[in-house]
Amino acid sequence: MAEETLLLVDDDEDIQEILKLYLVREGFRLLFAKDGQTAIKLTEEYNPHLIILDVSLPGMDGFEVCQALREITKVPILFLSGREDHFDQILGHRIGGDDYITKPFNPGLLVAKVKAHLRRYRDLKNQTETLGVSTEEKVLVFDNLIIEKENGVVKKDGVPLTLSMKEFLLLCFFAENPNRILSLEQIFERIWGEDHLGDYRTVMVHISNLRKKIECDPTKPKFITTSRGLGYKFNVQ
Repeated sequence: MAEETLLLVDDDEDIQEILKLYLVREGFRLLFAKDGQTAIKLTEEYNPHLIILDVSLPGMDGFEVCQALREITKVPILFLSGREDHFDQILGHRIGGDDYITKPFNPGLLVAKVKAHLRRYRDLKNQTETLGVSTEEKVLVFDNLIIEKENGVVKKDGVPLTLSMKEFLLLCFFAENPNRILSLEQIFERIWGEDHLGDYRTVMVHISNLRKKIECDPTKPKFITTSRGLGYKFNVQ
């Protein structure tokens, strides 16, 4: 496997040194940024495989930076934060983050999370079956929604949508299981996998975020509906 590049966005030099010590030892190449604008520039120039993003940054905060990054990349974004507020964690997932790690953190655990997210992202790029979808139909069309599985493009009314990797995985999983109720457990296991340390709330947050992007009225969803007590269903006429 070729050396993978990680972008660390944090203005704390002690944090940078700790992560450098652990991540370089694991064979990763590191890029460093202390602010959002530099992070965006480095992402455009080097296209890193994963981004570790501090929430408290000078100028643009980490949430604003994440939203900007999601316009140009689908790679995993892991938030680092000294705040344990549940609202921040929900917001981080809602705007496209893939994980939320609070400080102080265990460096070994962070390395394990990095490897797990990279492994699943490699699977997404290299093996179409990881999406939980068949390879026979490369383009799925549902009324005004078009899913192009091979190139990761989703269009609504002909306009491309900006989806995170997890949102795209989630949508494909739903679309390949039309009119079938999928439980939170099934969704979590398929999209996040057993390596992901979290809970089922992240599934609900991602579904809420996905509805806002693909539904005409997210409060009255047409595609992804809730089957109370059972799970969610992707409706196809």
